Amino acid sequence: MSNYTTIDLATITNLAKRRGFVFQSSQIYGGLSGFWDYGPYGVELVNNIKALWWQAMVRERINVYGIDGAIIQHPRLWKASGHIEGFNDPLVDCKNCKLRFRADHLAEVDSSDIEQLTTLLNGKVCPSCQADALTEPRLFNMMMKSYLGPLEDRESTVYLRPETAGSIFTNYELVRETTRSKLPFGIAQVGKAFRNEINPRDFIFRVRELEQMEMQYFIHPDTQADSYQEWREFAWDFLVSRMGIDPERLSWHEHGDDERAHYAAAAHDIYFHFPHGKKELWGTHNRTDFDLSSHIKESGQDLSYFDPTDSSRFVPNVIESSVGVGRLMMAALTNAYTEEEVNSETRVVLKLAKVIAPIKVAVLPLSKKQPLIDLAKQLFNEITKAGLMSEYDETQSIGKRYRRQDEIGTPLCVTVDFESLEDQAVTVRDRDSMEQTRVKLDQLIAYLANQFKL
Repeated sequence: MSNYTTIDLATITNLAKRRGFVFQSSQIYGGLSGFWDYGPYGVELVNNIKALWWQAMVRERINVYGIDGAIIQHPRLWKASGHIEGFNDPLVDCKNCKLRFRADHLAEVDSSDIEQLTTLLNGKVCPSCQADALTEPRLFNMMMKSYLGPLEDRESTVYLRPETAGSIFTNYELVRETTRSKLPFGIAQVGKAFRNEINPRDFIFRVRELEQMEMQYFIHPDTQADSYQEWREFAWDFLVSRMGIDPERLSWHEHGDDERAHYAAAAHDIYFHFPHGKKELWGTHNRTDFDLSSHIKESGQDLSYFDPTDSSRFVPNVIESSVGVGRLMMAALTNAYTEEEVNSETRVVLKLAKVIAPIKVAVLPLSKKQPLIDLAKQLFNEITKAGLMSEYDETQSIGKRYRRQDEIGTPLCVTVDFESLEDQAVTVRDRDSMEQTRVKLDQLIAYLANQFKL
């Protein structure tokens, strides 16, 4: 029996929209399905998450290097990787209401086998209009096309990348040479990817434009098992120890033969208990030598590795660690969402880990009296110069301002009151406990730095 509280998807969606974490893209034109914009607090939250991942993945590791590849790559890259032929989802249409659906989702199986899906969907009705009018399943390629140059023809066709890994493999040899690396070593990247999802849904969970954080770890084939376990442990530890995710919300899922991607010999996902169920959050995959071998064949370039210890030459294997930024943000919001009864009222608070909270400190003058405003703005400037993302707010009652900061996950509020002008001190309120501490002005920066371990 889980100890955490489950919440529905509408609760998280409403909070995210109302408090400026996520907006529907192009909302004034009715929105665009599968596309979302991050608002003022959302962009800070995802930037903090990305920075935390980059710190743990690249800066704290002696043998992992970062790159930033182009979104549009040579189309032969995607031919070599198998995406042009194999990046497909099973699709059915409703001949009555004209809507389209993922066939595997309707059949409630993780499979793209057309014969199996045809059997399972026999007699199924459309989930939208309830008509017995579904077509037979067929495969649909999710790559988004575009064109280079003035002509829109086959020769000018390019693709928006469906994953960030592609440019890591094509840059593998360049990174190895410039860093003078020996195996094992990794290449990491954070960037946008695009998938023409048949039915984007569940808020920011399944979208058409997403951001990925991926790392490909190049290894000797004999070390696959140890490296695979190492990166599985990294993913779990990052979520629990760094982001503060409740481990009871997490579980492992091993892919069966019919679930694994075309390039994977093994795959484990960390599942998170989202409001809409337990779903994939972070994947660790053994890609074997598929990618480099495919690019060797397609490009004609030698991407093999010479091992000076025994004078052997081989194609490195790859262990992949991959997580979506949007899903990680959604997991963080879900994990942090808390409702508490305070003085017969419900207090909503996001108990985000301090390191990812979008606003670290809110500076609040008790009233709009000019002396209080002047001191509060002075403190705001000092706090931001100390490296803490802060917010100044003088609107509404102090109680409503506290509640607002609770809902966006601000760990500390600094309140400037009338006594501050006399005793040269402010009140610091803790988000989680609501305890208040009186701190001298000349000690405030040191106090805050200690709270955030600067």
